Amino acid sequence: MLSRGFIPSLTTEQEQGLADQLFTHVDRIAGLIGPRHVGQPRAFQATADYIERQFVDLGYTVERQTYDAGECTADILVVELPGRRLADEIVVLGAHYDTIPETPGADDNASAVAMLLEVARLLQGVSFERTLRFIAFPCEERPHFYTGTMGSQVYARRCRARREVIVGMICLEMVGYYTTEERGQRIPPKIPRIFHWIFPRRGDFLAAVGNPRSWRLVWRFRKGFRRATRFPLFSIVLPESIPDIRRSDNSSFWDQRYPAIMVTDTSYLRNPNYHQPTDTPETLDYQRMARATLGVAGGVVELARACR
Repeated sequence: MLSRGFIPSLTTEQEQGLADQLFTHVDRIAGLIGPRHVGQPRAFQATADYIERQFVDLGYTVERQTYDAGECTADILVVELPGRRLADEIVVLGAHYDTIPETPGADDNASAVAMLLEVARLLQGVSFERTLRFIAFPCEERPHFYTGTMGSQVYARRCRARREVIVGMICLEMVGYYTTEERGQRIPPKIPRIFHWIFPRRGDFLAAVGNPRSWRLVWRFRKGFRRATRFPLFSIVLPESIPDIRRSDNSSFWDQRYPAIMVTDTSYLRNPNYHQPTDTPETLDYQRMARATLGVAGGVVELARACR
């Protein structure tokens, strides 16, 4: 499934198969398991087990990093592909798998877990110069958000304590909801009006957002994404004083002075089902998700530097 240059290239039939796989993941996580958080430990554990099983079925070895999340333990799931020439330089592709109690969380964040798994599938058998890690994080949502029990905070602090060199973290956060309605895309409220013209007004794109320290990462990810797909990507660097860009696991890596970007459909700025019981599998656009998945795989290939 990989074309010359290691950029994913699928036939129409294969792209439909990718869309079907994405739906299957979302339907099983959000449709079958439903709300998953420390208050529902069985569902929480079932989600981690599902993700681990999918990685294992792809031939990957999964490391469970278990920690005390308060009401119960939580598992950070890590798949590591050691790099060849630049093994000490690490690229992370991650997504959180928990929800708040009120929602089955199809877009937030089963869509991102599905994309994480399918990028791992697309890159099966590819060797990279840098070390690549696929990570599923627990406890991103409240009451853990911005606290010491947030899964990505635990992990990023461990990376800093080990003095690991993370050259880029790509955070997948809500990647499945799209709309072509005029003005179906809102602008972050803290953006000064003078800059509104920069932002798209139709929600038919994926966004890659970084802080100023991460501008090179944004540029390189964008380069790889656009080589892999024609799906629209809106890439931008914003100051962390814009609170919307700190709404996910990328912020944990910024706190440890690592470059990171959030790849997102922009959450509540587009999706009316955000944190609602209506965030269900049938509301997502799996054809667009499939094309976006190819782009993310291309961005990973660019960052981790595939070996020929």
